Amino acid sequence: MANYPQTGSLLTRNNSPLNDPGAGLEGVSGSGNNRTGMSLSTMILIQVGDTTVGAIQELSVTERRDIRKLAEVGTDGIIDSAPNKATEISGSCQRIRFDRLRAAEAFGRAWTHVHSQRIAFDITITDYFGFDSNQDATIVTVLKNVWVSEISYVYSASDYLITDRMNFQAESIYSQLLTGGKNIATGGARNLTVYGDSIERDADVGLRRGSLDAPGLLNAVYSAF
Repeated sequence: MANYPQTGSLLTRNNSPLNDPGAGLEGVSGSGNNRTGMSLSTMILIQVGDTTVGAIQELSVTERRDIRKLAEVGTDGIIDSAPNKATEISGSCQRIRFDRLRAAEAFGRAWTHVHSQRIAFDITITDYFGFDSNQDATIVTVLKNVWVSEISYVYSASDYLITDRMNFQAESIYSQLLTGGKNIATGGARNLTVYGDSIERDADVGLRRGSLDAPGLLNAVYSAF
């Protein structure tokens, strides 16, 4: 396995003759089979329940929360900071109007206009990039209780294709490995050391809505720091 010296980025797979002490290639940079380490959108499946959503051109998800910074008289700087509002999850989807399906209908809904929605739904995004025979590297992300906030489309003489644009908001988001529901932040292919406590991990896999309601926040620190 070859790693770039400055950053540690993986360049080749760990199946090189370097693993054979008799090969005489110890210390040779770049030995090993080539690899693709970039996540690809062609390996992602978007579903609502059992309905697979096709013809999507772009799906974006944004997670944000406000951070309150605390200054004090007598100090030229910020002495502390903390979130002061619940995290907001929003997103948008652009989809070619295909197979006689409009935006909401393609997501398995029995309506086409925003004001018709009365029940929230979940969007599941399955990332098969790390797939292996045990499926233990497949990542499932769930957008929980999605409400559509906007649907727009344009009929244009300059472009015959009709694109539906749908904006939405969700109550929460979580990700876990397909097998066992485990936390996905494990250090990746490089096995990086990652830091976090059990509360953060519970929130990340959906066992909690957030992490700031657990006791002991004042004394919570990462043991490595």
